[in-house]
Amino acid sequence: MKKCAIMQPTYIPWLGYFDLIDQVDCFVFLDDVQLSRRSWQVRNKIKAGQELYLSVSIQKNKSRSHTTIQNAAISCDGNWRNKHLGSIYHSYKKSTFFDQVYPFVEKFFLQTPDYLAESNRGIITAIWNKIGYQKEFISSSDLSTSTVKKDNYLLSICRKVDADYYLSARGSSDYIEKEQPGGAFADSGVKLYYHNYDHPEYRQLGETFLSHMSILDLLFNEGFDNSLNIIRQGRQTPIYFRELHQ
Repeated sequence: MKKCAIMQPTYIPWLGYFDLIDQVDCFVFLDDVQLSRRSWQVRNKIKAGQELYLSVSIQKNKSRSHTTIQNAAISCDGNWRNKHLGSIYHSYKKSTFFDQVYPFVEKFFLQTPDYLAESNRGIITAIWNKIGYQKEFISSSDLSTSTVKKDNYLLSICRKVDADYYLSARGSSDYIEKEQPGGAFADSGVKLYYHNYDHPEYRQLGETFLSHMSILDLLFNEGFDNSLNIIRQGRQTPIYFRELHQ
């Protein structure tokens, strides 16, 4: 059985995103869909005493409705990159693994590609290669699929990569199952399961633990070698779509 997950390339994602990667054989970056300007594709959180949002600056496009994640151009103004690096530096300079992690992070901010999808995919795969093992990563824009309805599009991607098990983000059930339980997956032969994750706690700077930070928070506090073990601590049994309706 070949397992697949499909997600938009998020900006330095949270732990659950990497648990999703860990559970599948093939991970597809959904980069040919419309970009939402306040989505997790362009921002995420670190702990700077309290939650601090880091947002990527995207060049303005006259026809925003046609801006996909793939063709969203990152602003040429490097000031936002310097601000992000400065915030990361001051937030984690006292962390246990700062000397190990900061040079790794700094390299990506200083060599950011011109487009959002490429940049996000680059840092996600680089982090995964530091904490995980070999994985098949694909971009949906490279698969030449064309279906309008979202659930059918996801199903067509699964078929393109020969997957017979689709592990979906839990929140995607709203549009996958909008018309019927299981949506296009119901009688397709591709099994639909939903990711089930409870955020684990770990050693973190400060007295109060804040969950759902960018994975950078975990890396600085626990290091590359221990991070995947901690990520897996939050894993719960995936939910078969029919169980949502019982």
